[in-house]
Amino acid sequence: MSLIGKNVALLIEDDYQEMEAWYPYMRLIEEGAKVTVVGPGHKSTFQSKLGYEMEADVSIDQVKAADFDAVVVPGGFAPDHMRLCRPMIDLVRDVHARGKLAAAICHGGWILSSAGIVKGRKVTGYLPIKDDVEAAGGTWVDEEVVQDGNVITSRTPPDLPAFARAIVQYLGAEANQRKSA
Repeated sequence: MSLIGKNVALLIEDDYQEMEAWYPYMRLIEEGAKVTVVGPGHKSTFQSKLGYEMEADVSIDQVKAADFDAVVVPGGFAPDHMRLCRPMIDLVRDVHARGKLAAAICHGGWILSSAGIVKGRKVTGYLPIKDDVEAAGGTWVDEEVVQDGNVITSRTPPDLPAFARAIVQYLGAEANQRKSA
């Protein structure tokens, strides 16, 4: 399935979970999507929980929701740092409001909750964020991947194949609908 022409934002901050950032990044590039790593702007290189570096391509103040077909939020403790950067939350909210895909894995659901987009939706994530999701009006479920409209969520690294597959299928189906219209 080709994602050529699709633009995806991957949010990054320190303490990200390695596989939850790199696996979707590589999988989406493999399908032909352009993946832009977006950082909060205070620096350009971010350390994972284990010390792996990821470079931001751009700062959050250099992008807008209209630039992207999707936004992906990896987990680890990065989302806790991201919640201190209002423009990152705003980007996720605005991408979602445009009817585009908002995807998060593990602790990434914190950003979806802060962006106000889990209300009335079925979502999953790492078990410790369950209370936050429910307090934000979402229904937390224990499944490897959950799609509710234009929101895709997943739990932890073992679920990455299902998470990436769901993102690719969503963006690919969207591309196919445009071709046939």
